[in-house]
Amino acid sequence: MRDRSILYATAFLRALATGMCGVVLGLYLAERQLDPVWIGAIVSAGLAGAAVASLGVTLNGDRLGRRHLLMALAGLAGVGGLAVASAGAPLVIAAAAFVGMLNGMGRDRGAAAVVEQAILPATASPAERTRAFAWYTVCQDAGHALGALCGGLPAWLQGLASLAALPAYRISLALPALLALAALPLYRRLSSAIEVPAPARGQPLSAASRRILWRIGGLFALDSVGGGFLTSALLAYFFFERFGVGPGTIGALFFAARVANALSHLAAARLAQRIGLLNTIVLTHIPSSLLLATLPWAPTFPIAVALFLLREGLVEMDVPTRQSYVMAVVRPEERLTAAGVTSLVRLGGWAVAPALAGVLMQTQSLATPLLVGAGLKIVYDGLLYFSFRLVRPPEEADGG
Repeated sequence: MRDRSILYATAFLRALATGMCGVVLGLYLAERQLDPVWIGAIVSAGLAGAAVASLGVTLNGDRLGRRHLLMALAGLAGVGGLAVASAGAPLVIAAAAFVGMLNGMGRDRGAAAVVEQAILPATASPAERTRAFAWYTVCQDAGHALGALCGGLPAWLQGLASLAALPAYRISLALPALLALAALPLYRRLSSAIEVPAPARGQPLSAASRRILWRIGGLFALDSVGGGFLTSALLAYFFFERFGVGPGTIGALFFAARVANALSHLAAARLAQRIGLLNTIVLTHIPSSLLLATLPWAPTFPIAVALFLLREGLVEMDVPTRQSYVMAVVRPEERLTAAGVTSLVRLGGWAVAPALAGVLMQTQSLATPLLVGAGLKIVYDGLLYFSFRLVRPPEEADGG
């Protein structure tokens, strides 16, 4: 329980930083007079760094030691984030975003989360596993919500502290970096129970697990490309350009969205007990994509807010159920590799798509990335159901 509590706390801190970055990053880059192509490229650079880190975790995580690995990732995130806040040239910003694994998604899905997800199932019984993941994601979304609300910090600094816009944004981007560094002393307190023997080289997965991960990894890659068109940084830019709302309003909107996410995670755990993990994933994800596809035609900002919040109340119900499902269908010693592979393919899609979304926003319309992203996610849901409807986690198979 002590290790689980530490993981809940570090997930909250990291999500707080990520939620704030998701709101502030796109607006900061716009304040720097960068066009949507550069904004998308910098967001992609940060996600590419996260993908590379996840690859390293997947290949060598248990050989390096989980506690030391988590500490190293927190240090890189802090140093890279501070460099982004202080850099001048766009290329330097992109390089710093890569090193710091800067997450413009607005949701915590990086390499550190991969390691924590591999540790978490060992702290709960199979019957309690999904609930443990649900509370873990609730802690993340509490951080996401408060981080999004803190996205209004630039406006507060300009209004009450009389700072110019650019310094206010720089300070607001430095804060998430400091939050990343705050996780270091917590990781030092993790017990040796989180470690597992290093796997033998060349055969980290059983044949059955390899087949599952090949199939599910390809589908997760499709879903992540769709999600990469819908990063929080680009959605914040969409609301800014489409309705002319400022960072304070956008921060409050994303705060409400993260609250909806958090409540949905607890509901997802209860729903999964009734209808199963896979059914919960698919039957909540498709309506959320349909709601997103209607957003570009919202005639007013209040209507857009209503559609967006309805979508956010459904879109994250697949997160704890998906994580629990993947950890359940592989062996315990394979969990870090499985978490790393599935996270890696998702980060790869996220890293590619924002740059394409920026080009589409500039050359087509603000609505195009939203429609493309929603369509890809609906295709993913259908393929996931028909590919895995017969693959059940132990607790569902045992219960008939």
